Amino acid sequence: MSNLLWHASSVEQVLDALGTSINGISSEEAAKRLRTHGLNKLTEKRPVAALAIFLRQFKSPLVYILLIAALISAILNDYVDMVVILFAVILNTLLGFYQEFKADRAIAFLRALIDYRARVLRDGHEIEISSSQVVSGDVLLLHPGDKVAADARLFEIDELQIIEASLTGESMPSGKTVRILERGAGLAERENMVYSGTVVAGGSGKAVVCATGMQTEIGKITQLIKEIKEEPTPLQQNLARFSHHLTWIVVGVAILIMIIGVLEGRPLLGYGHAAREGMLNTAVAVAVAAIPEGLLIAVTAILAIGMQAILRKNALVRKLIAAETLGSASVICTDKTGTLTEGKMQVARIITANEDLAPGKTKFGQSERLSDQSLILKISVLCNDAIIENPDEGLENWKILGSPTESALLLAALHSGTDKRTLERSQARLASVSFNSDKKYMLTLHHLNERQQVVYAKGAPERILQHCTQYRTNGEKKTLTDKQRATLTAQYERLTSQGYRVLGFCYKQIAAAAQLPQLANEMDEMIFLGFVALKDPLRREARETLELAARAGIRTVIVTGDHRLTAQAIVTELGMSVGNNQIIEGEELNSMSDAELDKQIASVVIFARVEPRHKLRIIQAWQRRGEVVAMTGDGVNDAPALKAADIGIALGSGTDVAKETSDMILLDDNFKTIIAAIERGRVIFDNIKKVVLYLLTDSFSEVILISGSLLLGLPLPLLPAQILWINIITDGFPGLALTVEPGEREVMSERPRKKHQSILDGEMKTLIFIVGVVTDFVLLGLFIWFLKFSEFSLEHVRTFIFVALGVDSLLYVFSLRSVRKSIINFSFFSNGALLLAVAIGFGWQLVAVYAPVMQRLLETVPLTAGDWLFILALSVLKMAVIELVKHHYIVARQQNASVPA
Repeated sequence: MSNLLWHASSVEQVLDALGTSINGISSEEAAKRLRTHGLNKLTEKRPVAALAIFLRQFKSPLVYILLIAALISAILNDYVDMVVILFAVILNTLLGFYQEFKADRAIAFLRALIDYRARVLRDGHEIEISSSQVVSGDVLLLHPGDKVAADARLFEIDELQIIEASLTGESMPSGKTVRILERGAGLAERENMVYSGTVVAGGSGKAVVCATGMQTEIGKITQLIKEIKEEPTPLQQNLARFSHHLTWIVVGVAILIMIIGVLEGRPLLGYGHAAREGMLNTAVAVAVAAIPEGLLIAVTAILAIGMQAILRKNALVRKLIAAETLGSASVICTDKTGTLTEGKMQVARIITANEDLAPGKTKFGQSERLSDQSLILKISVLCNDAIIENPDEGLENWKILGSPTESALLLAALHSGTDKRTLERSQARLASVSFNSDKKYMLTLHHLNERQQVVYAKGAPERILQHCTQYRTNGEKKTLTDKQRATLTAQYERLTSQGYRVLGFCYKQIAAAAQLPQLANEMDEMIFLGFVALKDPLRREARETLELAARAGIRTVIVTGDHRLTAQAIVTELGMSVGNNQIIEGEELNSMSDAELDKQIASVVIFARVEPRHKLRIIQAWQRRGEVVAMTGDGVNDAPALKAADIGIALGSGTDVAKETSDMILLDDNFKTIIAAIERGRVIFDNIKKVVLYLLTDSFSEVILISGSLLLGLPLPLLPAQILWINIITDGFPGLALTVEPGEREVMSERPRKKHQSILDGEMKTLIFIVGVVTDFVLLGLFIWFLKFSEFSLEHVRTFIFVALGVDSLLYVFSLRSVRKSIINFSFFSNGALLLAVAIGFGWQLVAVYAPVMQRLLETVPLTAGDWLFILALSVLKMAVIELVKHHYIVARQQNASVPA
């Protein structure tokens, strides 16, 4: 392919380089080029196989240790332990697989599998083919509504306008030209080019295809996406660090226990029934006890439940692990168009010499002498090429075909009571001059009566004023003086600086003649009527959403392809104060090094006129500061940043490339859904912390008991099967119930947690240590006392310790429901699942003690009523210690509380 810069070359040079002509290529040549260069399609990412999704559920050090423990149990013929361990692993794997597999399949349904068609010239004739069959050298024929099939150089246009928002981020259609442009023109300024994936808004044109498939601008972005390394989420990093630390601790403790036991003369391997007390089996049991295997199931369940909760809010999380990442988001980089705004033009104000009204305040009058505003509405209908596709349906169901600007003008007039059909019948159009980028106005000629015709015009305010000699105020015509012209100029410049797109309107009456006039020559001595200010309106919930984000300590940064003034006006309307020094444009970014960007990034609120590569630099600059970055977008140009961000959020109405690259899809395009997802993400992490705290507290207790007994030369206070029973059965149900713990409202009044912040914070470590040291040494002391001074058998003492560990974990789980509040300050019945889980846990503990079959498997004996009262008293003691530690931190938190602005 030629190295020509297509936009900076003449049409003749382009045609010559591509070996084609303005009549296209032959069918034979097209077939040859198709075989050489392949289909005009982007390289599709192969869907992840079900087996691959299943296997990646095993990627966890905790799983590896559990599998090794299961293998050792099998070698020692301890099949009960092996089955219990494998049950935990398999349940975790199936839950994770189900959720991720379902999300992947949902994406397949979301993707619109449409075979776009393209009209091209082949053998000198117009034909329609699949867009995948387009080759370089083809001549594309472009008409309103067409999706451009490939990158192409224009050589013939008739008022052509292209919507390029999906590629450049520009919200307004781009007017096209055929002239040669400067070599350094940016993508958004290459007005003599059309690009794959963009849409024809109006006019028509012909263009010769320069690039197809992966060579198009969209293809280059797709390739850029592939080169971006996908980083692990904050939760994955947290769990990985936690798992590695825990793994080394567990391995060290297990080896130490095994060495101590062997030095004391205990058997390394036992046989038959004695295998239960062999040191290798005991070490494995302690290792399993220290590893909260229920955590795997609980984390997966929390993520799955959170994923479903987010889906009910109309957001699809594509990967299970990503459901939590939003909770740690500290920066949201969002495009303006289609996310904060509705992505469509709307008439906001109608301004005449003496009035400034919203369109809803302007009613179209039917009297012969129309008000100034009514006359503007009339021109908005007649000097307009937009059409109603389904005029026989109700106004609320009408579909308007045309450019966004003309569609907005027509809708404003219709909503004000204008009857389009009546107007067009009474003032039929006789001639017209279409808008183009040189004239910057549209002109139409209409029948008025037998003696008169009327010329209507709308366009760029400066061009309209240039051709006016009079202006109208309250229905009266007055001379347009230099002073009045300056006042009007200042008025539209002020509107433009506020982010509005402003159009000027004028008219004049001329005498009817047998022959139509040269309409282009009639654009003089016009009568100025006023301005119409249009804007892409804010989403109704956008301001509230940003305020919620600010209260949650989350920074919002606008990253847009629009002009800085447009973006600044939108941000101001959203309630954010932005100075000129807080705005950086793409050209400035080009001249800045990464180090310079890093210094300024924290003070920037708006990045304007940016390209895809700029978005990547912005994301990465924030990440270098340790921030967790969420990126919203809907266009192809957003895809690389969506992938590079910690969590990419695509709009449901966005491009397939954006959706497939993202971590989450907003199915309703509602920006407020992001905040709901962030809140749920924080609840997810909160619940994970609660489960970790709950399970580790219990695991720590078991390690103290086993290690202490071995060091003191005592019999094992718990058998391996009993340890596994407590971890999986007794603790398992409450642990799972914590996964549905309702969120606390305080989660959205706290700073986002740091990217590398450990799951185990200081408060959790203190709770685990104090509860373990204070209460579990009491159990160890009781074990020693019972053995030396009571008449209880070893089996009875073991059963007492076994039940005490199980019961106290069933009760202190209520204290661990919140570290922000005392147990008396939240509803006991707000988590019905937990009440049921505790009841089931008690039931299973009774089964373990009193059912004959379980007595044989677990080597338990029945306990007395006095034993049970003693056990309950110990559990209350443990809860009291937990509440005292919590109270200390609650008071400290209240004293240091601060919500970031």
